[in-house]
Amino acid sequence: MKACIMRDILAVFPVEYMHRNPEKMIPFPAFLFIGLIIMALLLFAMLRYMTNMPGDPYAGTHQSLSSDEEFLKTQLEEHVFILSYTIGERNIWHYERLVTAANYIERVFRNLGYDVAKQEYQTEKVPVWNIAAEIPGSSRPEEIILVGAHYDSVIGSPGANDNASGVAALLEMARLMKMTNPSRTIRFVAFVNEEPPFFHTGDMGSRRYSSFVRARNENILAMFSLETIGWYSDMQGSQKYPFPLSWFYPATGNFLAFVGNIPSRSLVHRAIGVFRAKTAFPSEGISAPGWITGIDWSDHWSFWEEGYPAVMVTDTALFRYDFYHTAQDTYEKLNYRSMAQAVWGISNVVKDLSGSDRLH
Repeated sequence: MKACIMRDILAVFPVEYMHRNPEKMIPFPAFLFIGLIIMALLLFAMLRYMTNMPGDPYAGTHQSLSSDEEFLKTQLEEHVFILSYTIGERNIWHYERLVTAANYIERVFRNLGYDVAKQEYQTEKVPVWNIAAEIPGSSRPEEIILVGAHYDSVIGSPGANDNASGVAALLEMARLMKMTNPSRTIRFVAFVNEEPPFFHTGDMGSRRYSSFVRARNENILAMFSLETIGWYSDMQGSQKYPFPLSWFYPATGNFLAFVGNIPSRSLVHRAIGVFRAKTAFPSEGISAPGWITGIDWSDHWSFWEEGYPAVMVTDTALFRYDFYHTAQDTYEKLNYRSMAQAVWGISNVVKDLSGSDRLH
């Protein structure tokens, strides 16, 4: 090993040059220090590339809810209550409850006037379903904006924030968008089996679905995964991050986060730019390699695997919410006022991307 290092050094600084110009040689400690400085600058530049977003995050006071947002708040709380309290823990090990949750989602879609498509497959020798509804595009129906959320909960948890909050947002976005006239198709999908032990496996519902749409060569321009979006706090120190992201983001957990990988950077920028322009609610964004902790922790990962641009929309889950994946993840803990503002803003993003002419 030492011989290899010496050979590399001599390749850069030939012996003859070292003998003839000793005064021009950089001492090794100084050379090492300069190398560390260069590496630090490169790291900082990479992090700025990942975290720099268009527009400025909202930093004003809490805005009063409009009458439409007040109704949205009530609806979101009702969906979360039914999924996490009335139904409760819902997964393969509580199969009847999982089926009840699937039936509830299908019924809400149908009551809104949607046709429903179900993708069925077998897990642990029982049938499970992804549930989809869509608004066909008027002029570019082959171009699809997909919004998804998983409806299962982790073992041992009623899953109010993770992820009844995301499903509630999905259902209410379907209601808000129903009377729009989008140029592109808007598709809403409730995914099964996001939680362990299915996470990042072939039995993950969104992984089945992303493989299905890729096999059909569907043109999904954007996928948004609504993941754990119900908890917000104005308390200093309520937000944490994996190192070294705390250098770039606030310590107050009152914002909605848009999270994508590097290939999805333009989608992250478009989404957060629209959100900030139209919504008086704090927001942050990142476009980073998927190996960074938390970046791929939802159904958007499945669409990355098929080469589709995809973004997770989240309150950052365990980096803010102390009850993540516990029996204490219950409906009364969520901030439905903030959640309503966030969902209204996400709906505006989908409206913009789909070319809709009005929100309701």
